[in-house]
This record gives sequence, C-alpha cells and structure tokens, in this order.
Amino acid sequence: MIHFVLHEAKDTVAVAVVEGIKAGAELTAWIMDDDKQISIRALQDIPIGHKIALKDMAVGETIYKYGTDIGKVVAPIKAGEHAHVHNIKTKRW
Repeated sequence: MIHFVLHEAKDTVAVAVVEGIKAGAELTAWIMDDDKQISIRALQDIPIGHKIALKDMAVGETIYKYGTDIGKVVAPIKAGEHAHVHNIKTKRW
C-alpha cells in the first residue's frame, strides 16, 4: 500500500495520500519519476494531504516537494515527522 507520494528522489518531503497515519506506523512512499518505493516510519500522526519529512533537516535548509523549492526549515525536523507550517515557511516573505 502506498501512503505517501513524491516526484523526485531529491524531494525532502512526501505528501500523505491516505487517512489515519499514526505515529509508529511503517509507511511506503512512491517516487513517481523513478517508479520506486521507499519506506519510512512515522514519528507523529500525519493528516491526509500533509507532508512527512524524509530526512533530518536543520533550520535554514531548503524543503523540496514535487522537485520544487517550497520553503525553508524554521524549526528542526526529524525524518518521519509532520512537516507543516510549524516548522516550514515560504521564502517569499
């Protein structure tokens, strides 16, 4: 079962495509461009449509989603954590 999708292997976050993801769950993500799968353990509950971090990231690092720079890390994020407005901000303003 696919739980998350990402476009490119360089993406640092993936998007939840199923409901009910709970902390501790072993998850499968599909890399669309390569038609490959990777596994990750959720460290937090993640709502459908929200992002999961695919690697540990420090403040100031760039977030890549669907192969595009979508912002920067503003609070440390561990692989498997919920990545959202509490730890990511746009670079636009």
